[in-house]
Amino acid sequence: MISFSDVNKQYGKQVLLIDASFQLNPGEKVGLVGPNGAGKSTLFRMIVGEESPDDGVVSIPKKLTVGYFRQEVDEMKGRPVLDEAIAGSGRLGDLHHELAELEHAMCNPDTEDLEAVIERFGHVQEEYQHLGGYELEAKARVCLLGLGFEDDQIDGDVGALSGGWKMRVSMAKVLLGNFDVLLMDEPTNHLDIESILWLENYLKNVPATLLMTSHDKDFMNRIVTKVIEIDAGDIITYSGNYDFYVKEREIRETNLEAAYERQQAKLAKEQRFIDRFKAHAAKAAQVQSRVKALEKQDRIELPKKRQVVKWDFRVPPRSGDDVLMLNQVYKSFGEKKLYRGFDLHIRRGERWCIMGKNGAGKSTLLKMVVGAFPPDSGEVKLGASLRVGYFAQQALDLLDPDLTVLEQLQAAYPREGLAPLRTMLGVFQFSGDDVDKRIRSLSGGEKSRLVMAQMLFDPPNFLVLDEPTNHLDLATKEMLVTALKNYEGTMLFVSHDRTFLRGLANRVLELAVEEHETPLAFPGTYVEYVASTGHEAPGVHS
Repeated sequence: MISFSDVNKQYGKQVLLIDASFQLNPGEKVGLVGPNGAGKSTLFRMIVGEESPDDGVVSIPKKLTVGYFRQEVDEMKGRPVLDEAIAGSGRLGDLHHELAELEHAMCNPDTEDLEAVIERFGHVQEEYQHLGGYELEAKARVCLLGLGFEDDQIDGDVGALSGGWKMRVSMAKVLLGNFDVLLMDEPTNHLDIESILWLENYLKNVPATLLMTSHDKDFMNRIVTKVIEIDAGDIITYSGNYDFYVKEREIRETNLEAAYERQQAKLAKEQRFIDRFKAHAAKAAQVQSRVKALEKQDRIELPKKRQVVKWDFRVPPRSGDDVLMLNQVYKSFGEKKLYRGFDLHIRRGERWCIMGKNGAGKSTLLKMVVGAFPPDSGEVKLGASLRVGYFAQQALDLLDPDLTVLEQLQAAYPREGLAPLRTMLGVFQFSGDDVDKRIRSLSGGEKSRLVMAQMLFDPPNFLVLDEPTNHLDLATKEMLVTALKNYEGTMLFVSHDRTFLRGLANRVLELAVEEHETPLAFPGTYVEYVASTGHEAPGVHS
């Protein structure tokens, strides 16, 4: 179907692919993995024709249609969300809007050459019907609802949406396009857990071939049956899900290391023979023969080890036993009543995750806890001896754009030495020259990682975290979970990452699905919550 044969690709001195080959077969669900900068996005762009290989062949059937979801927001304004989603959905979207224009022209008494318009309408309508177009609007609504939109948003102006919501519209366009191949670059970014679960089910069942990147291990495990790894110029294919790939990669690395050691021992033995007898005329022929054999020998190269810097967090100061008390809290935004007489008591050492669909009030609760939003009535009371650390996207605005990454951490901890500050930055993927980047030039993801590094270098005893794992790769995410398991403070957090939820939450607050319902405070772990309720998120059944 799609094949790469002996493909080479290089940007300046950066070599991405060396004689790389792989094949995508019809209907396969494939995960694309590799470290940042390995060439995953370049591979996507070569498939859609935006890049060409330096050498080798990228073979794609001419009639194959490809939908590409990428981490870039299209320009969107001037029409309802529903129409925008339909408009971008490939051939069907084009036909949908041409039909609307033709219908308008047929109703307009000033239309010239009405006969030609009617004839064109017949052809367009026939193709539209053949491609399943008359179900398109209903499908678009289902898709947008699945991605977290409310009905009033679907019919509202797309231009009024934030960047994250426009990203969901971009995804809907790709999902609605009936493409033969779907390329999905980090599709779970900007989605809450309810939307992730819907997308998971959709992609599992869609007949299209799928190639995707994702930093969500559960998402990958449930969808992909094959993993393609791109690293150090090579592409290696593994048949299985993400967990299978991890195990097989470890076995492959162990075998390669053993083969490398055997080869090194053999090469050393040959070199000793050459060194010993190179001055002996009687052995000259043998020495020359062995020298030539050594020169021709294909050398085994060890795979690059992925360095994940481990960090033992400092012990935060001990707080009082009562960390947070909410008494009869009310909070509304216009007609939307989020909290009505809400009570919550959090004790030292508890780790509460907050579950709830979009608009249920998750971030609002965190903001009330840290004092960014006042309750309409009731009391939000923090306990004694508390030092609160609050992580949210807004915290990115507090960074100084004129400082470098390292200077930002030095400004926050002026008495610390360079070595521990650099180590902490390494934990959050700032290595080498990265620490000298100006903050103004960082991406949103890099700024998020810097804020997290600054907060956790000397951790407070009450962590309030809003989507802390966004923009972290799998290895860093798992490092953070492992480190926070030993954290001796208290946590209140919102996360859509099930690795994070399973690893850390020992209490679950499920916010009401409907306004008249009462939030559920579940007195156990996230794993126990899923087993007890039968769902991984409120209103979504497993």
